[in-house]
Amino acid sequence: MERSTSLIDQLGNVTDPRPGEPVYPLVNILFMMICGVVAGADDFVAIARFANTKKDWFAKFLDMTHGVPSHDRFNAILNAIKPEEFEPILLAWLTELHKITNGQVIAIDGKTLRRSYDHASGKAAIHMVSAWATANHLSLGQTIVDQKSNEITAIPKLLEIIEVSGGLVTIDAMGCQTEIAAKIIDEGADYCLAVKGNQPTLHEGIKAFFLSHLEDDFARVHVVEHHTKESAHGRIDERSYYLCELPEDLPDGSRWKGLQAIGMSINNTQRRKGDEIAVRYYIVSKMLPGEDFAGAVR
Repeated sequence: MERSTSLIDQLGNVTDPRPGEPVYPLVNILFMMICGVVAGADDFVAIARFANTKKDWFAKFLDMTHGVPSHDRFNAILNAIKPEEFEPILLAWLTELHKITNGQVIAIDGKTLRRSYDHASGKAAIHMVSAWATANHLSLGQTIVDQKSNEITAIPKLLEIIEVSGGLVTIDAMGCQTEIAAKIIDEGADYCLAVKGNQPTLHEGIKAFFLSHLEDDFARVHVVEHHTKESAHGRIDERSYYLCELPEDLPDGSRWKGLQAIGMSINNTQRRKGDEIAVRYYIVSKMLPGEDFAGAVR
């Protein structure tokens, strides 16, 4: 696929489903549609109306010899293109707009779209898995979780259509799977994965390691630490982060491709009604400075 920061260049890679020599170039249709949606158009009539009001502006980039298609033409053509082809092309353009800096955190998370449950048909609410480049404040892509599947199968699909090389991918415990860790490494990125009870052997092994070394303040191993204290909204948050190189005898450690370190975070929240302490554990594919580890798990 041609790589370019020009949206029009990228749209030229979409296969035109129409036979012969169509009146309206496909790139015109797609470019007008995207611009219209960005401007707030929410149906084909609104897209056509928007395009007609911006014909002079579109003429700076497109061949407007035949003008703007009708809303029915927009409808027919856009329904004929293949979404599975169009989506990666659009994401390729978004990827070219930014450069993932070394170690930039890419947060992958699943969310259910509000008000997406269809009461009339009984269809379940739409659940999406999305990737967010934190430093660039840019959504890299998203995919719908199939009703008969879950995030575990959706995450690898998302990793196939976005560019993560050079980044640090973070996922909550649902995504802590050996296949997902391997996929991230294969894509040229690193991972910081939360570990909970869905990986019981690994979880208990990391927990036992840190409990043992907290007793003598990590006198027997090298540890990278970072500590913060914040006050807001009537509470005080004290957070401590610890990252150690992978122990050779860590139970279940050998199954995780690229695994280089294990981490722990302790969050002590002080409120008037009492203190709350939350302890979380992580596996990481490379040693990080303490502040970087803290930023990834936050």
